[in-house]
Amino acid sequence: MTYRCFNVEIEGAVAHLQMKRPQELNSMVPEFWKELPEIVRDIDREARARVIVVSSTGKHFTAGMDLSVFAKSTTIGTQAAPQERGRKAANLRQHVLDIQETFNVIDRARMPVLAAIQGGCVGGGVDFASACDCRYATEDAFFVVQEINIGMTADVGTFPRLCHLLPQGMVRELAYTGRRLPAKKALEMGLVNEIFADQEAMLAHVFAVAKDIADKAPLAVHGSKVMINYARDHSIADGLDYIATWQAGMYNPETDMREALTARHEKRAASFGDMLPMRRG
Repeated sequence: MTYRCFNVEIEGAVAHLQMKRPQELNSMVPEFWKELPEIVRDIDREARARVIVVSSTGKHFTAGMDLSVFAKSTTIGTQAAPQERGRKAANLRQHVLDIQETFNVIDRARMPVLAAIQGGCVGGGVDFASACDCRYATEDAFFVVQEINIGMTADVGTFPRLCHLLPQGMVRELAYTGRRLPAKKALEMGLVNEIFADQEAMLAHVFAVAKDIADKAPLAVHGSKVMINYARDHSIADGLDYIATWQAGMYNPETDMREALTARHEKRAASFGDMLPMRRG
């Protein structure tokens, strides 16, 4: 499958999604919003990989949402009901929800998604990166909540997720001022896991992390992601109750746990089965 915005490669158990429009600063054109969820859903649904790595090309990770997308959003509903404000507003709301779903699929994917960020991660790039499980950056990377600089409020996922990743005071400063958050500060604040001198070193590390994850039992990794996301969105009591229910249904010491312990005893690498494809219809 050929995409306008992405190169997709799957090697072993690691899928690599690489944005490929460096001349246009990897801006998020209309095709981006269709291609990304399509790619992630396919990998997830068909269990094609155990980890997804997202990277980019050129000087910057992404300049964010392309102006053509903004132009489209301002015309939503005008043909159907040009005079009725409520109906136009309802359509615009649904359009925003549809765009949000592009990054929601990353949050819901059964496998972890790791982002490797170089240069600018601007506007929608912050929404994109904050939906990933882990973020890594080059020393020249920076993050910008760009929406405030063009007179709007970020609406594709920045605030619901960023408030769980950064101190609230820092989120507010970035949101109100549109200032850059440099990689070093992002590391200090915990937004990124590590920073690297250049993209080559960063990608080598990220793919090493991806391999470590891919070597673990996929069901246990999936369960860990589900529980971390659930804990983020619920109380401690709710999280404890849910993990108990999850274990009652998913825990099976006769398969993955037995293999892990046997492999350790025999001083060899463990071999785990992949997740099953999710059948449709």
